[in-house]
Amino acid sequence: MDNSGGGAKAGGLGGLFGGGAPEYSNTELAGVPLTGMSPLSPYLNVDPRYLVQDTDEFILPTGANKTRGRFELAFFTIGGSCMTGAALGAVNGLRMGLKETRDMAWSKPRNVQIINMVTRQGASWANSLGSVALLYSVFGVAIEKARGAEDDINTVAAGTLTGMLFKSGSGIKGVARGGLAGLALSGAYALYNNWDHITGSSSSSSSRLY
Repeated sequence: MDNSGGGAKAGGLGGLFGGGAPEYSNTELAGVPLTGMSPLSPYLNVDPRYLVQDTDEFILPTGANKTRGRFELAFFTIGGSCMTGAALGAVNGLRMGLKETRDMAWSKPRNVQIINMVTRQGASWANSLGSVALLYSVFGVAIEKARGAEDDINTVAAGTLTGMLFKSGSGIKGVARGGLAGLALSGAYALYNNWDHITGSSSSSSSRLY
């Protein structure tokens, strides 16, 4: 009776740790069809096909787009423009400071003057580019909400209005020059974004002719 109890206990422990699993010979497994089966991971014991994510791993609200709108991109545009303006202004201030103090010996007054020029130019350029980015973003969001569509027309219109308003303190000629500059820059940006589409359509039309 003791031996039977020990054997049952050993069999239970063996089944718990996998030692009591039935063993099959190669001849018995030879006739098992393996069609449609994939090897399981020895670490996860999960079919690797279930680990492949072919779709996005986030849930979008109803009616939302996968791409960011102008309002979401406005913060990045304004911040990036301010940082870019500060960097360019600092470089320009360093150039101007070295040019204006070239007759001075390297001393503390010269270093202070160069640093003042760098900070002044950096703040000025950051303010200018940040203001342009703010106006462009506001006009872009307003035009998008008014038209109910997002396309290159919004980009060109926002760029033109931004240039006109930014140069509004320079009179009629300044407004016209600012509008033309904004139109040219926004048109070039729209052309750059659609260059692949334009070249693709032109190549397909030329192939149809031949």
